[in-house]
Amino acid sequence: MKFTVPSKTLHSFASAVSKVINAKNAITILNNFLFSIKGNTLTITACDGENTLCARILIMDIEGEGDFCIDARRLVELLRVMPEQELHFDVDDKTLAVEMTHPNGTYKFMGLPGKEYPAIKRPAQENALSFKAPGSALLRGLEYTSFAAGTDMLRPQMTGVYWDIKPDRLIFVATDTHKLVKFEDGSIQSGITGSFILPNKSTNVFRSVFNKEEEVSVTLDPERGITFETETFTFDSRLVKGRFPDYTRVIPENNPYTLTVNRHEFTTAVRRVSLFVDEGHGLIKFRVTPEKLTIKASDNEYNTSGFETLVADFNGSEMIIGFSSSYLTELASVLWTDDIIFRLADPSRPAVIVPTEDRAETKLTMLLMPMNVQEF
Repeated sequence: MKFTVPSKTLHSFASAVSKVINAKNAITILNNFLFSIKGNTLTITACDGENTLCARILIMDIEGEGDFCIDARRLVELLRVMPEQELHFDVDDKTLAVEMTHPNGTYKFMGLPGKEYPAIKRPAQENALSFKAPGSALLRGLEYTSFAAGTDMLRPQMTGVYWDIKPDRLIFVATDTHKLVKFEDGSIQSGITGSFILPNKSTNVFRSVFNKEEEVSVTLDPERGITFETETFTFDSRLVKGRFPDYTRVIPENNPYTLTVNRHEFTTAVRRVSLFVDEGHGLIKFRVTPEKLTIKASDNEYNTSGFETLVADFNGSEMIIGFSSSYLTELASVLWTDDIIFRLADPSRPAVIVPTEDRAETKLTMLLMPMNVQEF
């Protein structure tokens, strides 16, 4: 087998596909890419035993067809420092010795038989649900929610982003029990009903591989997994098993008090005051009155504290409430409007955080659990 491919193109796709490969694999073959040549297309495949990612590249000067495996880490590292130029691959069909040449150098790899690579298990078409959506919309939904997903393997159902597919919209939800983010996108009208939990690793792979310009075909088989496909990539992912918490019951609908504060002033003040929190619990306290918000943090062990006062609009009388400074910063940084709205009930009930205005056909809702405050 012989073929020619531009070095930067090969590096771009090989680097993207390699994100599926684990640092340590129980099966040695999974340290490799599977290269498949058919017609004028080179398909690069990577697998971690549960998830499989394929990229398709147009190649030139092709002689022969077939499959072989090549060391992924070594190839990606080599391509990373390779200047833009054409690379010529010559693969011995019998020994699978791979020789990669360019005008100034030659590199040799020892290939492995392609038949040793795990077979891809795609969703069964007869049981599958499918729809198409713009990559930009799917990436936006994951961007607004994935940071809130849990990492505690004792609660596996929360270690991913929940996709709640409605005929007229797609809802992305993520939670770690301390915070919850729900993003509804009415521009994605699938015409079907279904749901699944995409694991954190798969979410990160999706965000790093797919781009905003492509349309993504989504095929769901709850028993076998999910497939995302564009013209250049196919990503087969396992799903998190189990039932996602009923997010509709968690989000309060009637928090009576509303706090409105400038987003930029609020986030920068929180970052400054957070430098003085007790690292053991990260508590930052709010004292809210009708016309101002006072933010305070202290660390009694080192006898340090900080506080700031901001202009705010609050429709209640006075409330003292506490939150985790790190969670609060994460949620506030997602918003884009000039002001932030906090919908509050009392110091023991969760706060609902929303932008002052949602973007077209979307709705963002964030929930943050309070922390116990003994005194301000």
